[in-house]
Amino acid sequence: MRVHDVHRAYGRHRVLRGASLELPAGCLAGVVGENGSGKTTLLRILAGRLRPDRGTVSYRGPLGYCPQETVLNPAFTVDQHLELFRVAYRLADLSRAHELLDTLRFSDCRRRRTGTLSGGTQQKLNLVLALMHDPPLLLLDEPYQGFDWEAYQRFWELAGELRTAGRSFLVVSHIAFDTGRFDRLWRLEDGRLVDDARRAHDPAGEG
Repeated sequence: MRVHDVHRAYGRHRVLRGASLELPAGCLAGVVGENGSGKTTLLRILAGRLRPDRGTVSYRGPLGYCPQETVLNPAFTVDQHLELFRVAYRLADLSRAHELLDTLRFSDCRRRRTGTLSGGTQQKLNLVLALMHDPPLLLLDEPYQGFDWEAYQRFWELAGELRTAGRSFLVVSHIAFDTGRFDRLWRLEDGRLVDDARRAHDPAGEG
């Protein structure tokens, strides 16, 4: 993915003021910033959900997008969501989705309506729906929100496996710890992305 000089304003409030980044294949990258800094606006532009006022975004192939808010219907079961997205993605079967349910350990919830699930389990399903078509590029907004410690650890294990397989991740979060897990890290400050190479792979930078 290449992002060049992206601008976005809401009325007179300029949220993005020339954000740029490059994300190569097999890269686990992060964008961190304070609440209200424009992270979600940036991610929605990258996912094609929002038009920038100026600038370009380019990438090859399909992408997976996991927004901070869940995309779930509380009246549908987990299985019904999987089938709905299987059709939307034109997948032959649900084998990959079931693997992801096993990895995140909520296969026993397949027949439950999502409205009865905890917030953390709903977020697991939100993540599975973004990953089940095995896209080469993944855009994730606070993907582990509501996860318990075990699910949080499994998320990072899964991210590492997908990176090894050549998939690229861009994780957006207001939380600045665990920055040593990223190959690349940017901070969104004053509407621009600042490359924070010092913190990536630097355990002393966590906290």
